[in-house]
Amino acid sequence: MATRIVTVGSKVGLHARPAAMIAEAAAEYDDEILLGVEGEEPVDASSVMMIMTLGAEHGAQVSVESDNEEALARIADMVAADLD
Repeated sequence: MATRIVTVGSKVGLHARPAAMIAEAAAEYDDEILLGVEGEEPVDASSVMMIMTLGAEHGAQVSVESDNEEALARIADMVAADLD
């Protein structure tokens, strides 16, 4: 699985609104897409609740993993963007 490490760009971190936008985009792909923070098990990027359990605040480093390069790039870009 390919991995990209990105910095959370949203001022509120990966909370309700940014998590919902990322999960909606991830759900458009049939491929598995995982998000993770260091020291924690990666979670399904198509689940709002699972994304929120990461507790990733603004500036946190998040890994994005997928076998689908297009999905990987899109979700990584979203995590890095200010989605607020």
